[in-house]
Amino acid sequence: QAQLVESGGGWVQTGGSLRLSCSASGDTFNNYAMGWFRQAPGKEREFVAAISWRGGNLYYPNGKKGRFTISRDVAKNTIYLQMNNLKPEDTAIYYCAAHPWGPELARGEPDYWGQGTQVTVSS
Repeated sequence: QAQLVESGGGWVQTGGSLRLSCSASGDTFNNYAMGWFRQAPGKEREFVAAISWRGGNLYYPNGKKGRFTISRDVAKNTIYLQMNNLKPEDTAIYYCAAHPWGPELARGEPDYWGQGTQVTVSS
């Protein structure tokens, strides 16, 4: 019953925008931080963003927010990743992840992974 399900990926031209969604089902993820990672073929998995259970704490690579914004709707058990000004180097499979502690999630130690959603940015 415990699942993380991503949606919202697709094909977009350089400079375009996408909003990814990740819905958590079941009570397993209560009080969990949730976030996003991505992985392109031949590259290491990369941390994108994370957010605490109620959304009070945000985590971005190197503590710096870039073109992506993470948000959370606790009532809907859903997090979002708003991706603006997309570039070809953003092409990857984007995975939703969860961990009880936000900093550990940001360090790449999630307890749960979603199946991923493909984002392709054309040149």
